[in-house]
Amino acid sequence: MGLPRWVARTGRAIERWLEAERDQLVLWLPVMLGVGIAAWFALPDPVAWRAAVLVLVAIGCGGLATGRGGRAARAIAIGALAAAIGLGLIWARADRVAAPVLDRPTVAKFAARVETVEPLAARALVRLTLAPLGPATDSRGLPLALPPRVRVNLAEDDAPKGLGQGVVVTLRARLMPPPLPAVPGAYDFARVAWFAGIGATGRGFAPVVVTGHVDSGSGLRGRLSKHITDSLDGSAGGIAAALATGDVGAISEEDSEAMRRAGLAHLLSVSGLHITAAVAATMLIVMRLLALSPWLALRVRLPLIAAVAGAAAAIGYTLLTGSQVPTIRSCVAALLVLTALAMGREAVTLRALAAGAVIVLIALPEALAGPSFQLSFAAIAAIVALHEHPRIKALFGPHEEGRGRRLLRELGSLLLTGIVVEAALMPIAVYHFHRAGLYGAVANIVAIPLTTFVVMPLEALALVFDAVGLGAPLWWLVQHTLDLLLWIAHLVAAAPGAVRSLPAMPDGAYAAMVGGGLWIALWRTRWRRLGVVPLLFGASWALATPAPDLLVTGDGRHVAVRTAAGLALLRDRAGDYVRNTLAENGGLIGEPLLLADQPDARCSRDLCLTDIVARGRRWRILATRSGYPVPTAELIAACRLADIVVSERGVPRGCRPRWLRLDRWMLQRTGGVAITLGTGRVVTVLSPEDAHPWRAVAAPVPFRNSRRSRDSGRFAGPRHPDERQDPVSQAPRL
Repeated sequence: MGLPRWVARTGRAIERWLEAERDQLVLWLPVMLGVGIAAWFALPDPVAWRAAVLVLVAIGCGGLATGRGGRAARAIAIGALAAAIGLGLIWARADRVAAPVLDRPTVAKFAARVETVEPLAARALVRLTLAPLGPATDSRGLPLALPPRVRVNLAEDDAPKGLGQGVVVTLRARLMPPPLPAVPGAYDFARVAWFAGIGATGRGFAPVVVTGHVDSGSGLRGRLSKHITDSLDGSAGGIAAALATGDVGAISEEDSEAMRRAGLAHLLSVSGLHITAAVAATMLIVMRLLALSPWLALRVRLPLIAAVAGAAAAIGYTLLTGSQVPTIRSCVAALLVLTALAMGREAVTLRALAAGAVIVLIALPEALAGPSFQLSFAAIAAIVALHEHPRIKALFGPHEEGRGRRLLRELGSLLLTGIVVEAALMPIAVYHFHRAGLYGAVANIVAIPLTTFVVMPLEALALVFDAVGLGAPLWWLVQHTLDLLLWIAHLVAAAPGAVRSLPAMPDGAYAAMVGGGLWIALWRTRWRRLGVVPLLFGASWALATPAPDLLVTGDGRHVAVRTAAGLALLRDRAGDYVRNTLAENGGLIGEPLLLADQPDARCSRDLCLTDIVARGRRWRILATRSGYPVPTAELIAACRLADIVVSERGVPRGCRPRWLRLDRWMLQRTGGVAITLGTGRVVTVLSPEDAHPWRAVAAPVPFRNSRRSRDSGRFAGPRHPDERQDPVSQAPRL
């Protein structure tokens, strides 16, 4: 074809490389499915989605047409078509689960059938997922249309006797649309609620009246969780319930935070460790019992029967624990491993993991965007890839040696595996949670064997012996072993430098690190080392990203400002969720400061003025602190002296700061805002181009002028109890 020689040589070299890696090519199929799904989340609207599908299909067809027997063209074609299929899967899934969403906050009275009951004992709450039945009314008694599924939190004292899955209840609740992220990089409950079919969320009020009956056989998970938490004290009961049913509601926030900081939070999510223990225990018991019969032992393949029993245990355990993504993934992987064992094939391989990923992505493509899917598959991929490496096999494989050396070798294998897993999970943890533990590998050396070989068997025996009323001694042992686990978690969490916190990571940096990690894990030849380049590039990009200087929530009520002393909050009273969200996205570990206490800030009860030095200049920020009226003339004068004005209310047209005005009307168009003054970067939650369905239902309202009250030059709003005429005057003069 007249191509330059170097092009031909490069093509032949690529073909030789792919020939050497031919067994690994199939592992990229779930990766390309994931690329298509991720592209749907990243691209803004249907026009871009259609264009992406057409481009991918064109690449795939072009590769098939020009392949001529070469692996490179076929691999590109199959990868492009897989990405197109992934994009189509998530697009179809988003349309298929579409359900009405509440358009505004309201107080409603309605009857509903209880779909799930989730006790949150540590917060003294009960979380209900409800399916409204019949007409609802608002606070004025007018008819109100509710979404087909809502989620409501009840105080434990307000939960009526007999509340359970399948009952019909009548209650009043304050409902609101599923909230968008409070600030860029925060948890997007609106996306999760869309795919779960939840159209409203809120808080229920007493009295809650049960008007129906529990369905026969329902609520096993809840009853088992309650039995376990009643048998143990404190967070130990919550951890034991999490191991058995996946219910983490009874673990206190302090202990949950310690588990996260120590890198032990994965023990609370039913996944591969728990499924493996359940399957192994079932197979061992079935094998031992059947082997007691010489007739069966001589005539029947006992491992095959034990594998079938293990598969049944894996499926039953998955259903019992709520069928969460890590559990489904682990169940699928366990079934594939058992199938391989029954066929006499190698069981634990990256191919089995890839098959499990394909199954999950086809059934639940939205799972790719959540941390659960990413953490679980990354951990298993890192473990399998590490131990498939020839040098690791040679180092930690079977050796003729004494027990002492064998024990040291196994401990070394466990430590190395923990370090590799921590390194693989760190980018994911930083991207989603803005923090990462540094000592998790050391803590897991003790915690994983303790949980797998001591806690879970003791808990299983305690549940069995409870059937005859003899479980108390075993529960005593479970209590003390779990107290030991919590002690380890608090010890590691309190160590200096146990957790590193970073602000919201750029999507490009995260994509580079994920791509580099996959390149290293899935290839086998020396070219896998090239994955270090994007890995280091993404890590450097993430570390070099400065923390935002100003964070504003979507309602304008809460503002975090980076002062000389650290991150400080505008309002003295802010809920734990708001404080934690602003701290995490601001790259802070610990409690944020109060802006009113900072020497650079001048605050009254209604306004706060502070200065920030960035980019070689001083930036002045003015923010309202209350919903009470402010004299218009003074506010307009203060606006002229400020670079940025933030308010939960609409400010007058005459309020013109030097750079940016974030009032009620603007924030309804942008959502939460993060501003980095050093680079001039402004990131918003909402974008006019974003047409994803959960964002479209929260479309920004058209810009309107501020409404003024009729009686004076004040903004409409509640008056101060003391009717002060000058709420700014108590602060230093502006």
